[in-house]
Amino acid sequence: MTPSFRTPIRLDQFLKLTGLAVTGGHAKTIIQAGEVRVNGVVETHRSRDLVAGDVVRFERQELTVVDSNPPVPAAATSSLRPTSETRMAPFVTRTLHETAAELRAGRTTCVAVLETCLGQIDRREPEVRAWVSIDRDGARRKASQLDEQRKGGEPQGLLHGIPIGIKDIIDIEGLPTVAGYPPWSENIAKANATVVDRLLGHGAVILGKTVTTMFAGFDPPVTRNPWNTAHTPGGSSSGSAAAVGSGMCLGAIGTQTGGSITRPASYCGAAACKPTFGRVDLTGIVPLSSSMDHGGPMAPCVRDVAMLLQALVTPADAGPPAPSDAFVSALDAPLTAPVRIGRLRGFFEFLAEDSMNAALDRAADAWRAAGATVVDIPLPSSFETILNDHKRLISGGAAAFHRERFQAAPETFLPKIRELIEDGLKVSEADLVELRRKQERARLDLMAAIEQIDAALCPATRGPAPDITTTGDPSFNAPWSFTGLPVVSFPFARAGELPLCVQVVGRPFEEASLLRTSAWLERNSAG
Repeated sequence: MTPSFRTPIRLDQFLKLTGLAVTGGHAKTIIQAGEVRVNGVVETHRSRDLVAGDVVRFERQELTVVDSNPPVPAAATSSLRPTSETRMAPFVTRTLHETAAELRAGRTTCVAVLETCLGQIDRREPEVRAWVSIDRDGARRKASQLDEQRKGGEPQGLLHGIPIGIKDIIDIEGLPTVAGYPPWSENIAKANATVVDRLLGHGAVILGKTVTTMFAGFDPPVTRNPWNTAHTPGGSSSGSAAAVGSGMCLGAIGTQTGGSITRPASYCGAAACKPTFGRVDLTGIVPLSSSMDHGGPMAPCVRDVAMLLQALVTPADAGPPAPSDAFVSALDAPLTAPVRIGRLRGFFEFLAEDSMNAALDRAADAWRAAGATVVDIPLPSSFETILNDHKRLISGGAAAFHRERFQAAPETFLPKIRELIEDGLKVSEADLVELRRKQERARLDLMAAIEQIDAALCPATRGPAPDITTTGDPSFNAPWSFTGLPVVSFPFARAGELPLCVQVVGRPFEEASLLRTSAWLERNSAG
């Protein structure tokens, strides 16, 4: 009997994992005992044959289409508008920090904030599909409890009453951590991941689990881009980015080993921070490649990201101890000198689409007009092999974690994560030692390159979000995952109807100054 897939999954991925074939509007499965037809007629939203991008559920031997693949429109004509209206998705009506201020002032309630998010989920989730599970009852109980605490005069946390989404490779006690892998559908977490406990400790309301690609790999997800559902939301933190970008929550947590925080946030029009490697505790998070895994926040703007990062980091974590308000207070500290930015060209300029390069040229002019110094800085020679080195290191780490599971049941893995593991099985221990040596060399080279500036700057992606057959190219993000340097990204323009984002790179464990620089750039992006 074919196993159930309660979590929505793309039809093409479902067929690969189960051996199903679709013919004549029905489904059939091939098993060793022979050919067995699946009960029930497939329900479609359109009178046409099924296509690979359809999103399906499979329960009690019945296949149901829950979201038909929309037709892909002609590409929008690129129009570059680096104005204040582009800094936040049109579906987001209020930022996290604005909402927190309203809550502290008593002008709204935690229940009202939550219901606004749930209402947006009801409106957008059927087409965006950002969530694996939504804990409506638990979130409502928590919001009511927080309102009672405020009425009673109890101290309020930094994130008091703020609805947050959690990527589904991160444990939430009592909920399954599926990690996009159907055989784990009953994998109930026995405890919260450290990041979840810290968010709760600051008063956050956990809404539920957001979609991840399988094991945080590169196979396209069921999630769609909230700006245009014919486009990818990116990956692997697909659901977290789409949920924030569509206003379904005010912040979300993702992870990155290649480009899985920065890239999806960029495609979905959200700000994000991939902090320094080791800055955020990853206990309770399914690894992809432990020497490059990072956890970090997404939110509507840089100040929101700073608030989330503040909640995730404690003095006990790696790096210099951070005061309890370091990241947030840094945004309000006066600049003691004009901002000095080093623009990375070369590889980034060559691979970026024309729309991205033109938008960044205009933004650089605006930053200079506002008083910043923007200079070109060369890429170090270690950059020549950094993408290949990153790919080999990530594959080696993935193979180390999944080896036994993969060798026992390779057919349960989707094509791209399967290919990554197969490549990793060819990486020897000697190879890993050499790759880690090159990783440290690249980190030191990049630190030297940005020593005389406040931060380096380059496109967050090659261009706007591509179509749904891919999660996008992580090439612009992989160097920072490989070297562990911190990155803040934010929207600064649009290409047609889709957002464009820039990423700002800083020195290890200097997130406070990086956030301050990024916030200044965000404020002054308009020409």
